[in-house]
Amino acid sequence: MSKAATEVVEAGREGQKAVVTGGAGFIGSHVADRLVELGYDVTVLDDLSTGRRENITHLSEHPSFRFVQGSILDKDLLRDLFRGTTFVFHQAAITSVPRSVQAPEATHEANATGALLALMAAREAGVAHFVMASSCAVYGDTLTLPKREDMSPHPQSPYAVSKLAAEAYCTVFTQLYGLPTTALRYFNVYGPRQNPDSEYAAVIPKFIRAALDGAHLTLYGSGQQSRDFIYVADVVEANLLAATRGLTGVYNVGSGGAVSIRALADMVLRAAGSDSTTIVEEPRAGDIMVSQADISHLAQHGYAPSTPLEKGIEQTSAAMRSPGVNGLTHDPKSGVSERDATSP
Repeated sequence: MSKAATEVVEAGREGQKAVVTGGAGFIGSHVADRLVELGYDVTVLDDLSTGRRENITHLSEHPSFRFVQGSILDKDLLRDLFRGTTFVFHQAAITSVPRSVQAPEATHEANATGALLALMAAREAGVAHFVMASSCAVYGDTLTLPKREDMSPHPQSPYAVSKLAAEAYCTVFTQLYGLPTTALRYFNVYGPRQNPDSEYAAVIPKFIRAALDGAHLTLYGSGQQSRDFIYVADVVEANLLAATRGLTGVYNVGSGGAVSIRALADMVLRAAGSDSTTIVEEPRAGDIMVSQADISHLAQHGYAPSTPLEKGIEQTSAAMRSPGVNGLTHDPKSGVSERDATSP
């Protein structure tokens, strides 16, 4: 375990309260797992529109865990849940670029309005720190690599616009009202608990499912689009670092490297031991070509992703082939559960 991870573990305080919005979703459920491990009283809020109850079933009997089914747009519910809370981890969102192209109004309401209402409730409740899941999509399709937090954003989808608006609200609430906030720009998160059957499933679980089933792996456009893939346990650590160290502002959360989707397909086929082939379809609207994170800003505070892509794919493939509890496996050395993730 790294020094930074050790400090995060030591930061856990029995009886302190944490709320995870969207906590039955893929990344949110992993954050909830880790908080319970660290001794926090954890409340998960999720409307189960995309989150899955089975992602948190294993926590249901834990005395310090509570699940509330409800909407991020319910002001009274947010006020209720945030009362006496130390940390809010705001993961609730519509995370699909293609879906946002089809339904921009719903995406804005969930992502931008939802973040605003959560910030208002956090301010009223005197929350110590508010951490929000943002996205590398705000950078758009600029050719400059790697992406740095001080670069001008160029959002190319309603999803990206909604996340940029939510980031701006975080900044304003810190500047005007003194609420400490962090916006974490996730790059392509993956691991063992994402639903590969969704129409908007992230590429790694979708590729793995196809490889295990002997089906084609579908590439959109040239397949030379590059992405920065980051394992979910590393994303969980970034959230905890931001909250427990009181970091404010915007930070990239990625691996610092990049791989093409075509090369990724080859890695998945090797990990799955599959002889499936790839096929090519038309590019998708709103998709970007290149994405790679500069993670030096967060690294200054101890962030150090520790799972190489090949290892992460192997672990994810193994979990999807022989899932444990809710498709979750556990690494006793790290104390962090390995799970599935989405690609915000």
